Amino acid sequence: MADVPATVLADLNAGHIETRTLVEMFAMDLGVLLDHVAPGLGPRLETRAGADAGITRRMAAAADVLLEAKGPAIIDTLAAHPSDMARGWGAYAVGALDDLDLPARLARIRPFAADPHFGVREWAWLGVRARIAADVDRAIALLEPWTGEARDTLRRFAVESTRPRGVWCRHIAALKADPGRGLPVLAPLRADPSPYVQDSVANWLNDAARGDPAWVRALCASWLGGVGDDAVDPATRRICRRAQRSLKDA
Repeated sequence: MADVPATVLADLNAGHIETRTLVEMFAMDLGVLLDHVAPGLGPRLETRAGADAGITRRMAAAADVLLEAKGPAIIDTLAAHPSDMARGWGAYAVGALDDLDLPARLARIRPFAADPHFGVREWAWLGVRARIAADVDRAIALLEPWTGEARDTLRRFAVESTRPRGVWCRHIAALKADPGRGLPVLAPLRADPSPYVQDSVANWLNDAARGDPAWVRALCASWLGGVGDDAVDPATRRICRRAQRSLKDA
């Protein structure tokens, strides 16, 4: 791929370095990386995922291949790998394990949710998203304490993993139908100081606004306490402005 120098791509595929951009991420040959992480397993990726699979399906397939060949212990190995993509496989493997209840699964995903690399943090919530959607009210109750975490990465995970629509993932029908069920992870963060978290809260509400604009307008009005109220935290104003960006006359 012309946008990624050959030497850089070789190091990425060998798992020696992390990706810096989405362009590098999409340029990688995950089968080659899988062979470096676990020799002999690379060809299984194409068989499992299919030649035309998108990147999220290929990430999940690589995790499945590794779990089948190496067992759950591979997750700790992946968590310490220098490649962000390999660590992403670890996150997907946490989601794929069948013998974890939801509290244990969320405990295991925490290191990936707090990873220094932006990509691993995305793979973290994508990896466990289906498990969260399957028991959304319990998940929200378990994630509510995360909103008080010191790390903004963990606070963001609580929001991003429960977005009604999300990106590169299936929607959560229960939250599209009744977005108020997400308030336990939204309300504590309505004035979060981190733009990283603010954007996630705003995007969650923007998702909800597609199906229930009146609810989003009413919630933002209650958070703002009246238009022009100078006492409102600037973070709240920013969240509400971005949350309503798709609404007419917002």
